[in-house]
Amino acid sequence: MANRTRKSLALVGIGAAAMLSIAACTSDEGTDTMTDTTTMSSPAEQTTAPMETTETGAATPAALVGPGCAAYAEQVPTGPGSVEGMAEANVTTAAANNPLLTTLTAALSGQLNPDVNLVDTLNGGEFTVFAPVDDAFAAVDPATIETLQTDSALLTDVLTYHVVAGQIAPADIAGEQTTVQGGTVEVTGSGDDWMVNDANVICGGVETENATVYLIDGVLLPQ
Repeated sequence: MANRTRKSLALVGIGAAAMLSIAACTSDEGTDTMTDTTTMSSPAEQTTAPMETTETGAATPAALVGPGCAAYAEQVPTGPGSVEGMAEANVTTAAANNPLLTTLTAALSGQLNPDVNLVDTLNGGEFTVFAPVDDAFAAVDPATIETLQTDSALLTDVLTYHVVAGQIAPADIAGEQTTVQGGTVEVTGSGDDWMVNDANVICGGVETENATVYLIDGVLLPQ
């Protein structure tokens, strides 16, 4: 796959430093700073996808793509954080219930930077979300995390660069996608091997009430 000029931050850990800095931000609310204010209608009632069963009996929708889908279904086979459970909640609630997305949830909800809270905006329309897992955020340099805590415009740019308007299924995800931030990402691959810019898709096509989510192993930087 061709590499694009946009970067995905590599996986190496800063876990403790990033999470301690997030925990220090105690504000539960912030000002919604997303510049794209277009609100789309709520999605129509969704049709349940065919299910496949792993060796442990955990069911996963057949439409999912990515090498990590089966492992996630085994890790979280039932409950609100499972693939089926996420489908019953709006995107930010589904993310909060996913044990791999705790850092992203904090960044979206004003816990990282109290002036950036995108919860209402993301819950108010239909989106495709490229969601970096916790290990992806753990790869970010501590100085960058510290900057994001105070630079609201930069944090908003980074977060909205991971969001595309409208729900895009795996069958249609390939190609250049324009993000809410205004830049573009390049999605390439086939089968279970997909990339968003330089980040690998761990598991994609996860449905929520109003969004389609692709778990990725890197944080994307807009350019």
